[in-house]
Amino acid sequence: MRLLLATFLVAAAAAAFAQAGRENASSPGLGNGLRGPVPLTDEPVPPPFPKIVNDDQRKSRNYPMQPPLIPHQIDNYQVDLRFNKCMDCHGRARTQESGAPMVSVTHFQDRDGNVLGEISPRRYFCTGCHVVQTDARLPVKNTFVDFYNVPADAPKAAAKGGKK
Repeated sequence: MRLLLATFLVAAAAAAFAQAGRENASSPGLGNGLRGPVPLTDEPVPPPFPKIVNDDQRKSRNYPMQPPLIPHQIDNYQVDLRFNKCMDCHGRARTQESGAPMVSVTHFQDRDGNVLGEISPRRYFCTGCHVVQTDARLPVKNTFVDFYNVPADAPKAAAKGGKK
């Protein structure tokens, strides 16, 4: 019985040790998961905040229905019950002079689909969905393929178990 218990403990320790050094298969170079090699009993040193990309260039989206990223800094923007700084450029009446894209027409609909004359209260707080673009490193590999880049025969290839 003791020999069986000792063998089990050695095997469990070996498996844990092998797992600790293994690299994340979907993201080469990112070993030991998002936490890093820090033991659970210790507090890891947080990575520095990524830098905000402030080039006003709109980036492609990473997945379907992703809200567009904000391509500029928004530090100290006032967005509260009385004022929304984003609407200074993105409001319907201001896009011509600012050159900024107008907010989507869906932002002018209430939850029942009724069209409103101004932005819907449920879409008023922009940073609830939209985030600033940064130079952050992806923690996992992104394999998203935009609809327009999927080959016409992709379903046939996937059904046969092949890759595009």
